[in-house]
Parts: sequence; C-alpha cells; structure tokens
Amino acid sequence: MISRIDIKGVHFDISDKLRKYTLKKLGGLDKHISRHARESAHLEVSMYEKKPAKGAVQCHCDIRLHLPHDNIVINESTVNMHAAVDIVTAKLKLQLKKYKDTHEQGKMHRRLFRGKRPVEIIET
Repeated sequence: MISRIDIKGVHFDISDKLRKYTLKKLGGLDKHISRHARESAHLEVSMYEKKPAKGAVQCHCDIRLHLPHDNIVINESTVNMHAAVDIVTAKLKLQLKKYKDTHEQGKMHRRLFRGKRPVEIIET
C-alpha cells in the first residue's frame, strides 16, 4: 500500500463510498512501483465537478504521484466520478510501468544468469 494518499474534493463533498472505492483502486498500485520508490511515494487525488449552463455535469479527477525522480500527473473528466477513477487508475498503471522501466537498477539480468554453469562440449 502506498504510504500516503491524500483525497480531497474541491467544492465537492466526497462520500464515504467514493472514498473507499478510490482507496481500493489506487491502493493496489504499489505493486507497480519499484521497491526503492515505495517508501517515499505520495499520491494526491483531487476531485471536482463542473456544471455547465447546458448539458450534463462533468466530473473531474486529477492525480499527482510524487516519486523520487519524477512526478506523474494524470487528469480525466467523465460524466460519473467512479468512471473517472477507473480511467485514471488504468492510465496510472501504464505510466508506472514506464517509470519502472526507466528507473530500474538492472539487477534482474545478473540474477537470471548467476546459478547457471557453463556447458562443457566434449568432441569425440
């Protein structure tokens, strides 16, 4: 679980149901973060609604993830707040995979070949 998650509503009251749903969706993203970055990861979620003069209400969900070498910012707007959280979560997973690939330390390659012994070829 990410150690610090801040959820706030801007001119919008966040219900307990929406807060639990958001924590459930975004709390499981720590498996996509490398181990050295998990301790200092900080996630800020802000939700707000825009009510145009005509038409449906637009629900906006903005996420800012602070990591040691980078900040990831994702914005999404839909008709439903739960749908906005789902879309933002999917986008954040992709961004975290890119972050992990670029900031990986490269120990995995050595770990794969450590236990293998060279094959002896005997010619007859």
